[in-house]
Amino acid sequence: MARKTESAPRRPRRIPWLRTLVAIAVCGAAAGGLVVYRTVSDEAGERPVTTDEAARLALSRLNLYQASPVPVTLTAAEGGGVGIRVEGVVDYRTHRGVGRYRTTGASGPLDHGLVVWDTGGLGLAPEPAGVDGPAWQQAEHVPRQGWSPRSYTADPLDAGLSLVVQLGADRPDNPLLLAQSGARWLGRDRIDGRSHDRFAGPRAQGAAPDGGKSPLTYWVDGDGTLRRVTMRMPGLGTPTTADFSAHDTTAKVPEAPWLTG
Repeated sequence: MARKTESAPRRPRRIPWLRTLVAIAVCGAAAGGLVVYRTVSDEAGERPVTTDEAARLALSRLNLYQASPVPVTLTAAEGGGVGIRVEGVVDYRTHRGVGRYRTTGASGPLDHGLVVWDTGGLGLAPEPAGVDGPAWQQAEHVPRQGWSPRSYTADPLDAGLSLVVQLGADRPDNPLLLAQSGARWLGRDRIDGRSHDRFAGPRAQGAAPDGGKSPLTYWVDGDGTLRRVTMRMPGLGTPTTADFSAHDTTAKVPEAPWLTG
């Protein structure tokens, strides 16, 4: 969906740290309105990951891949009181996602529609009239020419979508490299009644912002299931958040948005 057409919306100037943030998310491999969530930590402090924790963190991307298509909810703050929420599904075997977005401001809803994305960019389209059901079913009724594609920008939404579609991997990360690259245990929280360890992601040497700290935080349970990822964005107090749900046997990412014929 990265190819730009004349109908595609004008995109703002690229900022180099967007690619850096996404690279940090996967460096271990070689690792509506805004949702308000509450977690309760039962331990204090911060420390390097243990061998077991590194192993579970290393498995989390493979588990996400094997569970796909995976429902995901992405929330981001665009600044100026504007928030955006995407509810969709990601297939890590094709590295494609589809969802429905809602943009809200201080006075209420601003915009809504469908969004598809892959590793190269995203596309937007209005929701088709008279078609009910989840976003992936609606997207099946939008032909390729009905989408407005563009490359990723440095906006929080674009950075979040780019990150989400690259999180799953068809093999586990190297736990030793994760530990050596600075992954840290931050605490233990309960999400939906289940205990999750909260980890700071590995650092990309010489590239990570914020004094060398990873902008990414992962919530992983005792089975190595990735439940949540947050990404701090420069200049914004509210992080971009991706919440993953259990495997949906009925969901799929349609081919229609990517068809060229």
